[in-house]
Amino acid sequence: YPVVESIRSALQLCDEFVVAAGDSSDGTTELLRSIGDPRLRIIETVWDPAQFTRGASNAQQTNIALDACTGDWAFYLQADEVLHEGDVPGLRERLAAYRDDRRIDGLLFEYLHFYADYDHYQAAHNWYRREVRIVRTGSGIRSWKSAQGFRRDGRKLHVALAGARIFHYGWVRPPLQMTRKSRALGTVRVGEAAARQSVPDLDVGFDFGQLHGRRRFTDTHPAVMLPRIAACQWAVQPTATEQKHDRAAQRALSWVENQLLGFRLGEHRNYILLPA
Repeated sequence: YPVVESIRSALQLCDEFVVAAGDSSDGTTELLRSIGDPRLRIIETVWDPAQFTRGASNAQQTNIALDACTGDWAFYLQADEVLHEGDVPGLRERLAAYRDDRRIDGLLFEYLHFYADYDHYQAAHNWYRREVRIVRTGSGIRSWKSAQGFRRDGRKLHVALAGARIFHYGWVRPPLQMTRKSRALGTVRVGEAAARQSVPDLDVGFDFGQLHGRRRFTDTHPAVMLPRIAACQWAVQPTATEQKHDRAAQRALSWVENQLLGFRLGEHRNYILLPA
């Protein structure tokens, strides 16, 4: 995970950044400490295997960090999400503009889901376009289900557009590492036994499928990601395997949305977007 890059990108915006660092055995907590920024506050937590159902542990850990946040706003990033430095000035302006507008519970970000490599992102129907990543502190807002977004007392938040992007790199790894990531992620979502059944062999490279639904990325990546991207030395080729976005129905629907409509049909929205 590009967790160091993720945190460094957030430090461009935040007065303090709180990290819930689970009881890892792979050196993750030591890696976080090596960032060496006084604004970084690490809370060492313990992951409860009883919460490894449908990703509930992700929300539990998110709420631990959220409860430790102070100030007017909390900016939430997962370990594979990065903020672009070019979006920071406008984001600061929106935070100031909405600070006293109590209608606004949070800010909604556009997503770029990079898939298989750093040169392509997913624009297929089944990949979510937006999600809430900034929320008011001290207002009863909690992480929702598997930490996909946030709600208050189970109700969707009223949000405004952030005018900023989240660069999501969770699906960019060499195939072998992607297989191991899939097993690890499955463990905290469905438990170790089910994850082993779903991903039985860690020595088989991940099958990215037919690679439909992708668009070529021609803009700039966040500056903190450039060294990692420069070290990218793998190539992914399409296979005969059909991932969800490779299915004919999904491809047809995606084409209609992207080429003709400009919006998603029946899009799931974990928020209520208020008029600008």
